[in-house]
Amino acid sequence: MASEDVKASESAVSTIVNLAEEAKLAREGVKAPGTALLNICKSLFAGGVAGGVSRTAVAPLERLKILLQVQNPHSIKYNGTIQGLKYIWRTEGLRGMFKGNGTNCARIVPNSAVKFFSYEEASKGILWFYRRQTGNDDAQLTPLLRLGAGACAGIIAMSATYPMDMVRGRLTVQTDKSPRQYRGIAHALSTVLKEEGPRALYKGWLPSVIGVIPYVGLNFAVYESLKDWLLKTKPFGLVEDNELGVATRLACGAAAGTFGQTVAYPLDVIRRRMQMVGWKDAASVVTGDGRGKTALEYTGMVDAFRKTVRHEGFGALYKGLVPNSVKVVPSIAIAFVTYEMVKDVLRVETRISD
Repeated sequence: MASEDVKASESAVSTIVNLAEEAKLAREGVKAPGTALLNICKSLFAGGVAGGVSRTAVAPLERLKILLQVQNPHSIKYNGTIQGLKYIWRTEGLRGMFKGNGTNCARIVPNSAVKFFSYEEASKGILWFYRRQTGNDDAQLTPLLRLGAGACAGIIAMSATYPMDMVRGRLTVQTDKSPRQYRGIAHALSTVLKEEGPRALYKGWLPSVIGVIPYVGLNFAVYESLKDWLLKTKPFGLVEDNELGVATRLACGAAAGTFGQTVAYPLDVIRRRMQMVGWKDAASVVTGDGRGKTALEYTGMVDAFRKTVRHEGFGALYKGLVPNSVKVVPSIAIAFVTYEMVKDVLRVETRISD
């Protein structure tokens, strides 16, 4: 009788312990709806701030890059980074250096917010699926899986904000001498819709999506993989208290941005050129003075590639690469580090391993 009582007591204790463990796991794995929503908002806010800060810091270089990409090869005005910046400053002043930045930020803030948030959610989903497939609950994201998560994030963010990017490109290349002047984002959007139709807002979308897969995918994959490698190997005393310093994280972001944009840059050039198609004043805008007008007509992405290489050579696919490289190095680095710092301030929970 006594042994039965002991067994019953042990069984009761075991049940209570199991219930306690299950409750603990439930608390760790499931957040209250309000907490989950707040965490999402914080993550989106951090991504938006990161995008706005990083893009404004390099706005002059961003405008010069686009001008170099689309300028008429028969009427060259911008011959390089320093000369191009000096020319913009001399002819348009400080406002010219930041022309189109308002539109750019209006696009990049939601784009960056969606991109960072989508990457974290895609990472969680991919890791969960990977663990189920391998049967290893301790598996971690590999560089290839990070590449996939980054590609998903890039496609989602690009597609959601593409009309703003298209309009931003046109606002950026117009000058004071341009016959057609868009007065702002709303005016540009309404004019394009009226004169060219809704489909015009997605001109160049295909090369953009194809380009964003290696660009954003490699950005995230290289940045996260470099950080993991540094934390594991701890070379040159770069790791303190199992944390990387701001300078080290900036260097990781710079390496990631440089690698990603070099691979995807030709597609960015083609995207910009396709965005000019259908704009009747595009040739005048590109030359700035109406001389040397050429028809800007492409039937699609492949045709744009073929005509660009045939008429201007293979090097035309990398027009503006130098100012873009100078821009991308600090821009991507600042975006990654700003995002992480704002998350730390807001105490955003971003666990991927649960």
